Amino acid sequence: MPEAIAQIRGTAGLIVPEIILLAAVCALFFLGPLMVSGSGEAPAGLRNRWGWLSLFALAAAWFVWYRGGPADVRGGLFQLDGLVWYARGLTLSTGFLLILVLWNQIDDSHAAEAHACLLSILMGANLVAAANDLIAMFLALELVSIPTYVLLYLGRRDRIGGEATLKYFLLSIFSSAIVLYGMTWVYGVAGNTNFTAIREILAARVPHTADGLLEVAFALLVAGLCFRIAAVPFHFYAPDVFQGTTASNAALLSLVPKVVGFVALIRLLPLASASESWQRLLPEFNAKLLLGSLAVVSMFVGNLLALRQKHLYRLMAYSSIAHAGYMLIGLTVGDVAPVSGREALLFYLATYGLMTIGVFALLHAATGDRPPLQADDDLRGLARQQPMNALLLAVCLFSLTGLPPTAGFLGKFNLFLAAWADGTMIGERIIGHVLAIALAINAAISAYYYLRLVALMFLEPAAQPDAPVAPLRFAWAPWVAGVACSLGSIAIFIAPQWLWDSIR
Repeated sequence: MPEAIAQIRGTAGLIVPEIILLAAVCALFFLGPLMVSGSGEAPAGLRNRWGWLSLFALAAAWFVWYRGGPADVRGGLFQLDGLVWYARGLTLSTGFLLILVLWNQIDDSHAAEAHACLLSILMGANLVAAANDLIAMFLALELVSIPTYVLLYLGRRDRIGGEATLKYFLLSIFSSAIVLYGMTWVYGVAGNTNFTAIREILAARVPHTADGLLEVAFALLVAGLCFRIAAVPFHFYAPDVFQGTTASNAALLSLVPKVVGFVALIRLLPLASASESWQRLLPEFNAKLLLGSLAVVSMFVGNLLALRQKHLYRLMAYSSIAHAGYMLIGLTVGDVAPVSGREALLFYLATYGLMTIGVFALLHAATGDRPPLQADDDLRGLARQQPMNALLLAVCLFSLTGLPPTAGFLGKFNLFLAAWADGTMIGERIIGHVLAIALAINAAISAYYYLRLVALMFLEPAAQPDAPVAPLRFAWAPWVAGVACSLGSIAIFIAPQWLWDSIR
């Protein structure tokens, strides 16, 4: 018994920020229903209390993370290393922005449950990074998925919102089944679920015919996790779900699943490569060819289909698919000078979070409590009605395009350098050069639909010049988030070294 207690304490010591979030989640789920009457009515402004409580819990978790600093500790179910430290900082920091965007997009009677689900998703994302066991990782992945279903439904409970929730639910459980099936193949080969033990077992034993199962495991894990990052051909749900949900949920879906998916891939794919038979049966060339093909197809499909979109949220969904392709480049190429592919990927995740959350936050702030902006024509003349909001939104769109002086330029430039430095050959061509050229072409394609939105805001007259503008007091929370994202994007361009140091 003392040994078990000591082990539990040791495990809990590795996930203190997540325990703080768990306590807040339990408080929100317990106290929320007590503040709502039997008829479903809640005191006006109750959502503000739950919003502040969520921010306080997140600030406490962020403080513990920051004071802890990077560490290297291996436990049973969880571990601490540089990737865990960075992923925690990314999710907790963007969590502040997501809470602000969510603030006014949920009614008072369901605000406690919505904020609890959001904190659960952030907690699950952190545990995915910290997982040192197949079972722990799968449970952490589900801790992200299950609250997402609830949050999607709470945000919009009409027919379109229900359809979007159902589509995401069905496809998400299908992808979870694929990931779990891939993990069972890894377990079948190694006979263990602990990451450290799997690497040691596969590296120590002589080549075995059963190691060919790792090929199947590789394909299943990539397929299941590509759903979370919305990469082609696992992207079909994204446009419909984005169109049928709120700005806060769309901002969440555009970033957090990508963080979860890429961190999980960084953790899981090296397990198979520890085997000598894996390197013989599925060498680095074939793995890069598969991931590189997914990257190129995702970039072109996302950007070309975004050209046809008139609905803003569908356009941003296809943009998210294209950005998944950009990030897959960082996962594909090797860690060589001058820029490591993994470092470029992690850098781009942070910059992409600022750009995409900023767009959705400012779209929400532009209307306050009025019906949201949906069609691209709704942006006509926005600069004349809300010049500051239009300017900040333009900064986020410039960053998505990859134009200086924004963080998006540095993000794409780092991925380009990482791809160009990779020397893996395919025929007479270098895979990295092909990916770098595809990245440059797609950046040019995306500039058309991003800059078209900027032109509508600044160069076109308003569709309804005399229409009233929503008072800013109705949208202070997403406005703060939008300002932070826009200024943060410029600040990272001016002084990016601190972010690079965090990644390294």
